[in-house]
Amino acid sequence: MRPLTEEETKVMFEKLSKYIGENIKLLVDRPDGTYCFRLHQDRVYYMSEKILKLATNFSRDKLISVGTCFGKFTKTTKFRLHVTALDFLAPYAKFKVWVKPGAEQSFLYGNHVLKSGLGRITENTMQYQGVVVYSMADVPLGFGVAAKSTQECRRVDPMSIVVFHQADVGEFIRNEDTLT
Repeated sequence: MRPLTEEETKVMFEKLSKYIGENIKLLVDRPDGTYCFRLHQDRVYYMSEKILKLATNFSRDKLISVGTCFGKFTKTTKFRLHVTALDFLAPYAKFKVWVKPGAEQSFLYGNHVLKSGLGRITENTMQYQGVVVYSMADVPLGFGVAAKSTQECRRVDPMSIVVFHQADVGEFIRNEDTLT
């Protein structure tokens, strides 16, 4: 387990800023202590410094994971955000989308959000902006990318895609054999 390099930090923070903007600093400097990001086997983990000190007692080959997995770096050094980061991204999300109860199940099965399933959307959401998807009861379901801006969503037909699916809480069940 090692700290992220300058380039890795830049790539990861650019991805996080699509969803939470400048609220990234709130993830690191929290009132309950200082938190940090560490890389272990191409995966980025988010943990308190107390847990980090305890983890140094284990050798790298014996350590499977520590903290919360935020995502992983692909072989082409792109950062892919995992659904396990949802609990930390949701409170700080700048752009949100609420889906109707009938569209929740479709989203949780890995499908995109259609205009007919859109309940509400944050004002001034730009096209290709990262959004956190909520149920109408304000339960975070996952995250994706806005396929249309807020203005375009008002004019499109009901069967057009408004949010591209990226990750959702249903992945735990769909991919339980392959999740590591």
